[in-house]
Amino acid sequence: MTAPAPTSENAMERTPFRVLICDEMNPGNLDHEGFQIDYQGNMDRAETLRRLPEYDALITRSRTKVDRELIDAAGPRLKVIGRGGVGVDNIDLEYASLRGLLILNAPESNNVSAAELAVMHLMAAARGLTRSDSKTRAGTWDRKFLGLELKDKTLGIIGLGRIGSIVADRAQGLRMKVVAYDPYVPETKFERLGVERAESLPELLGRVDALTVHTPATEETIGMIGQRELALLKKDAIVVNAARGGIIEEAALVEALKSGHLFAAGVDVFVDEPPSPDHIFLQAPNLGITAHLGANTREAQERVGAEIVSRVLDALQGDVSKGAVNAPALDAKTLEVLGGYLTLGEKLGRIQAQLLPGAHEVEVTFRGEFPTDPSPVVTAALVGYLSGSTDETPNMINARALAKERGINVAIREEQDSPDYTTEVIVKVVSRTPDKNRTRTVGGTVFGKSPRLTRLRDYRVELEPEGHILIASNQDKPGAVAKLSNLLGTWGINIAGMALGRAEKGGQALFTLTLDDNLTPEQLQAIRALDVIDSAYLVKV
Repeated sequence: MTAPAPTSENAMERTPFRVLICDEMNPGNLDHEGFQIDYQGNMDRAETLRRLPEYDALITRSRTKVDRELIDAAGPRLKVIGRGGVGVDNIDLEYASLRGLLILNAPESNNVSAAELAVMHLMAAARGLTRSDSKTRAGTWDRKFLGLELKDKTLGIIGLGRIGSIVADRAQGLRMKVVAYDPYVPETKFERLGVERAESLPELLGRVDALTVHTPATEETIGMIGQRELALLKKDAIVVNAARGGIIEEAALVEALKSGHLFAAGVDVFVDEPPSPDHIFLQAPNLGITAHLGANTREAQERVGAEIVSRVLDALQGDVSKGAVNAPALDAKTLEVLGGYLTLGEKLGRIQAQLLPGAHEVEVTFRGEFPTDPSPVVTAALVGYLSGSTDETPNMINARALAKERGINVAIREEQDSPDYTTEVIVKVVSRTPDKNRTRTVGGTVFGKSPRLTRLRDYRVELEPEGHILIASNQDKPGAVAKLSNLLGTWGINIAGMALGRAEKGGQALFTLTLDDNLTPEQLQAIRALDVIDSAYLVKV
């Protein structure tokens, strides 16, 4: 997707870009040379539908529903839609993308406000603020309650992105020790922030006096803190969720509070918002609640308005590097030639993110003669590698900028010869620590328009990269596949596909199984415990 640009040097003078702001916000300065910005907060829908064809860009908050009707009413002039804030639930992204519209948001504007709210919940929980408030209002003057000091306590943070990093800084100001778990963040960021790295989620949970989560809502993170995980926390720990509803299972949190295992908790988010009058949180003991107020400060609202206006104006002039939510539409010829390779690149990146998260370098090698410039495949690989690990949604517009922000170097190599296939894409990731460097390599090709996995480490495989893939290594001896297959059979898990590879006869071997169903952590551990298995990993593509 290419943002509009002036058709001549004098185009900006001749025809200024027109921008409509149809929802209430604080947009800051509206006087920008070459632009006509009309602020009409709370414009009714009929008026928006009538006037939108006059504009090059539309800026909304959550009130205005940018659905098919509105997009169709806009006509061909509209090129950019800006959403003040993080969410874009009010925008039909798929249809907007089909129409070639660029969708922008401003997710960074509320970082400080969201982080401060999480710290507020932490402090309120430690001192029983909501408990004392309700008792005092009810006429009970209770001075016997003993709260907790946060000084010298250990705070655990899940997700060391923009908001998690600010929380870490504020907690250190309270003289807390901070430990974080984020497999997608390189070691250099932990060192820069002065935060200790936990190598696994169970390790983090077992060490901390308080826990706060700051991850996006993805298939990986929803429900990641349940009954088992809460039980790993110390007795009288504090838990805070000011990120997304459902990351901490609601029923499990209430049970841990009722049992007395947790000292207190604070939440700003629910799975369903607003909650029903009989929601279990509303009667839970020692639980502080706010109504999803993370972004709701005067300062954040001022920033979000000015920021989204700035990004929309930049996009209209051709700079789409900030805040892009949907992927650009590549031209038809490029899609025809590279469509399968773009899918392959994203799948290879997604596999690597699970095999070796937190990499410092991503290197993409193109082997063979490609019919057109394959460089968009590099961006697709970064989209896959970064998916689910950032505060923003990675796409073909912002993936390289997000990689740079995370300290990931991107390298491209081209080799004329491809020994085994006409063309092949190899994605190598490297993670560096003072002790050692770790490297993972995966590769693939395209048959027709269908991606195929062709390489895992030094092993040749041939497998369709779909669904749940179990990657296991073993000594090249009879019986390994049979034992594993029997174990999967006892769990009722069907094998949809299989690929075998080995370095040499009798040496180390590797086999991959495509499974119809996911494996639980306990099942994966049981596979690793088999005497014929050296290692086993599960990736979802």
